[in-house]
Amino acid sequence: MISNHSKNPEWYCVRSQTKREHIAAGHLRELDGVQVFCPRLRYRKATRRGKIWWIEPLFPGYLLAKFKLAEMERAVTFCQGVRGLVRFGSGIPPVPDSFVEALRNEVRSRSDEDEELFSVSPVIEAGDEVEIAHGPLQGMHGTILSVAPAAERVKILLDFLGQPQAIDVDLFSILLPRRPTP
Repeated sequence: MISNHSKNPEWYCVRSQTKREHIAAGHLRELDGVQVFCPRLRYRKATRRGKIWWIEPLFPGYLLAKFKLAEMERAVTFCQGVRGLVRFGSGIPPVPDSFVEALRNEVRSRSDEDEELFSVSPVIEAGDEVEIAHGPLQGMHGTILSVAPAAERVKILLDFLGQPQAIDVDLFSILLPRRPTP
């Protein structure tokens, strides 16, 4: 149901400026009567400078805010970092409380301290088929023999010069297999 004149606080999807979700969330939190939820992912990524932590929004370009639409629509819409509210025609649909609460519970269960930031790790198992993405063996395909998560290393079986060879490589130098979503 699309409601434009709700007198009760409801969750709404807010469009933010590109790569400014955290800025919009911070400014919205300064408004009285506005509750904000902007979940972010934290993960390790290999770069030319080495392995570094990246933080990205779970929903790039969007965040969720709970407020009384009739009273706060203008203040939210013109807040720094905000591009507007998600609309369908002239209506602004609320996001169901059950969806937001389920999402918050999932993020909390995976989070250490920050209720909006959770870390994700690559999921890889022995037997997975992978491709080497960096280094002198780039482009070669092999099978994971073992994973040493603490050392961020994997042992891969490659067919090299006509013979199977087991090699150790950095976890971040391989392309992970795609897994079907449940």
